[in-house]
Amino acid sequence: MPARDEQDFESRRQQIIDGALEVFASKGFEKATNKDIAQASQIGSPGLIYHYFKDKSDLFQQVVQQRIPLLQLLTHSEEMMTKPPQETLTLFASTFLKIVDNPTAIALMKLMLGEATRRPLVAEMINTIGPGRGFAFLTRYLEKQMDAGVLQTMNPGAAARCFIGPLIAYVLSREVFPQPDAQDLSPQTMATTVVEVFLWGMEKGNPLKGDGE
Repeated sequence: MPARDEQDFESRRQQIIDGALEVFASKGFEKATNKDIAQASQIGSPGLIYHYFKDKSDLFQQVVQQRIPLLQLLTHSEEMMTKPPQETLTLFASTFLKIVDNPTAIALMKLMLGEATRRPLVAEMINTIGPGRGFAFLTRYLEKQMDAGVLQTMNPGAAARCFIGPLIAYVLSREVFPQPDAQDLSPQTMATTVVEVFLWGMEKGNPLKGDGE
């Protein structure tokens, strides 16, 4: 395919992804139709969607992967594996919390949570695209740092959940169950605090924690 045609193809593909994001965020996965997505994308014919995506599930996967910042970051997970905890965990936390700056992404998250509780197949698809990848990366990264003697030895899966739990709680307290102080607490402050508290308890040499043995 000539370079110009490739550019046009990708431009139209991104146009459809943007339109699909709006539709999925407002109607959910099950109720979104190709006609809705075509109208939101301004592409004319719903059938054109199949020229760019295999089916609605493929389109939904691309929407989540390309419009949720953390999932874009995880495409570089091997590079992140080589960086020290302060750097990798701060990058992970900061990127995770970028979602609060995107109202459409927040709307999509809320609908995904709702659909996942009602439809097991949708929950499985969402988990494969997002949460499963995030937990797997964190668990593997922390285990590597424990094996290297940088962090104290403990169950890496439990440690991963202790790290990501406060980030999820912050998003929920701003966007789902609003708390009075949440709007005044910036995402960057939250990310920095989560990393500092987590590493205070995890790094070897902490006099209150011993040497991890």
